[in-house]
Order: sequence, then C-alpha cells, then structure tokens
Amino acid sequence: MAPQYAPSLRSRLAPILLFLQTGLIVIYAFCAELEHIDKKDETFSDLYPVFQDVNVAVILGFGFLGTFLVRYGFSSSGFNLLVAVIATQWAVVLNGLQSWSSLRGKFTVGLRSLVVAEICAASALISMGAVLGKTNPVQLLLVALLEVSGFILNGWLLQAFLKLRHLNTMMMLHVFGSFFGLMLTRTLYRKESQHPHEKEKFDRKTGLFSMMGTLFLWMFWPSFNSELVELDRPGGKMAAVCSTYLALAVSALTAAAVSVLTSPEGRLHPGHLQRCTLAGGVAIGVSMSVVHLPWVAMAIGFAAAVISTLGFRYLKLHMLLGFECHDTCGVLCTHGLPGLLGWLAHLILQLADSEDLTTAIRFAVFHICTLLITLSLSMTMGILTGLLLKWNFWRPTQNNKCFDDQAFWEFPHLAVRK
Repeated sequence: MAPQYAPSLRSRLAPILLFLQTGLIVIYAFCAELEHIDKKDETFSDLYPVFQDVNVAVILGFGFLGTFLVRYGFSSSGFNLLVAVIATQWAVVLNGLQSWSSLRGKFTVGLRSLVVAEICAASALISMGAVLGKTNPVQLLLVALLEVSGFILNGWLLQAFLKLRHLNTMMMLHVFGSFFGLMLTRTLYRKESQHPHEKEKFDRKTGLFSMMGTLFLWMFWPSFNSELVELDRPGGKMAAVCSTYLALAVSALTAAAVSVLTSPEGRLHPGHLQRCTLAGGVAIGVSMSVVHLPWVAMAIGFAAAVISTLGFRYLKLHMLLGFECHDTCGVLCTHGLPGLLGWLAHLILQLADSEDLTTAIRFAVFHICTLLITLSLSMTMGILTGLLLKWNFWRPTQNNKCFDDQAFWEFPHLAVRK
C-alpha cells in the first residue's frame, strides 16, 4: 500500500502569512508611530528588563514547554514563534484603538504596548496547547487572530460595564485561554482520539526540553505577573513579585509531593513537574491585587498545586472519555483550574476586607459577572473558531499525521527517494 503524505500547505500557508504581514505593515504605516522617550527619562531602563523577561517567557518558556511530544518538537517551538509574533502585532493594533482619536488617528508603539501585547498573545499560546499536534500552522494563525481579538474584547467589556482595572482584566487570560482551547479541541474532536495516538508520547530527550521551558517560565513568572501592577500603588510591584515567587516555590514542592503520593510506584511524574509547578503562579496572578500577606500567597500556591496535580493525574482522561475533549497539554489543569482557584481566592479575600455588607454583596455580584462574561465569551469564541477550522479549505491534518513534524518540516535525511 502506498504511503499517505500530508497535504501540501504551499497554497495556504505562504499566501496567508504574506497577506497578514503585508496588511499589518500597511496598518502600521498609516496608523502607528514610535513612542519617543526623553534621554533623561528613566522609563526605558525601567521597562526594558521587564520586556526581556516577558519576551523570554512567551518565546522560550511556552515554546519549549510544548516540546514533550517525541516527534513534534520542531512544530511545538516553531509554531509557537509564529503564533506569538502574529498575535503580538495584532494585539498592539487592537489595544491601540483606544488612543486613535486622541493622537490624530494614530497609536503609539513602545515597550509598554509591546509587553501588554505579548501578554495578550500568551492567551493564544495557552489555547494552542489544547490542540497541539492536531492542527496545522494555517489553523493556528487563525486561532491566534480570533483568540486575541476575543480576549481583548473581553477586557473592553469588563472595563466598560464592570469598571474593572486593567490588571484584573488581563490576568483573566488563563481562564479565557484555557476554556477557549477546551471548546476548540472539543469542536475539533476526532473519534480516533478515544485511543492513545501512537505518536502522542514523550521520551527522556523531549521531556528534558519541555522541562527547560518550565524553568524559563518559573524564573520569569514574577515579571510576567508584576508588569501590569499600577505604579501609583506604593510597593505594589514588589509585593506582586514576592507573592508570585512564594506561590511558585510552594507549588513546586507541593506538586512533587502529590505526584509521588498518587503514583502507584511512588515516583515523580515528569508531566506534573513540567506543568503543575506553574499552577501557583497562575493562581496568584489572578488574585494578587488583594494578596497582602506572605502566608496567603503560599496557601494559594499550595492549593493550586494540589488541584492541578490531581486534575492532571485523573481529570485529563475523564475529559477525553466523558466529554470528548482531547486536551493535549492539559491546559485545563495547568491554567484553567488554578485560574478559577485564583478567582475564588480573590472573591474571598475581597469579601473579608469589605467594611460593610452592602459593599461585599456588590463586589460579589460584579466579581461573579466577571467570571460569567469571561467564560461565556471564551467558550463561544472557541466553538465558533473550531467550526471555522473544520472547513476543508484549511487542509486539516490527517489523523495518521498528527503529532508528527514530518507533515510540515523538511528533513532531507528522511526524504523518500523515487
């Protein structure tokens, strides 16, 4: 029987990449201008280190984190770069819409706008993890554009109707990205996914690269969380950095302990260390605006690691069998559940600090509406995006070519001689 090759993306990927990039260049040409900073200003020296940290987390952290699949390392890291850069450029445009009227129809591009745009792009990278190995780069580009558009729209809605601060809307990226990805992979579900794919596995080498991504994210997560804290809050950034570090430290130890306790052989599971150690950073990011004591941050990190590790051990398989939701990277356990925990911690801590019952009830209503709007929009956008990606025009990946670099990359030493 003749071998079946993956359909060529020459007529899809290259034209779409060139069309999108040309369109963005035109938009920037007519509507963007660079931010000018006075030489005496300390803004550059303050922002550039943070920009570097966020850039490393988005490109190296998320890029290496998905390389655990034994035959999908090139695609995980390479497609991560494509999604990140197109999503960042698009997010700069969408975030700049608010300043068009005040700057003669133009928006400024500076370090702060790039950092905010990269954080928006991170929501698309979270969603990408749910469908990793089952989509081609053309589909991932569409996911990046639609997911970032939905996330920024969600932030506008929360700020316009619920008067939420920018920090709180941005930190909902974990909840938005994970549930967007879950609905996306649910819509793109294949019956063959009921049985483990022969290529959906990892080995020592790919696991080591994935662990490297975890370490990058773990080290730079405090910068990721603290960048959007308002400068007018005395000590706000320092408190965010310290709280994030403590939550991450506790979640790393707790994830290791729970991994050993739940293992039949009493050994560490590589996937738990690669993902569940980050749960504390996710949870504290959603709730850090109301965390003022070290032990509270540590308790949040502890609970997040327990929920994430148990979910990764038991929930991922049940999501596949019970809900036909094939979550490749376990984004529900890494980002979704810890994000919901952080939302709940934010609610409880804010209620505890409320001075009277009326204020507490009002905040609870607004906080619950925040979650409902975010979940509704993310899940709706995920379903609609999934329906769009099922169109055969995008040349969906064949089942036997899932989780395989050879479907998209040139490997001369593996070429078939005719």
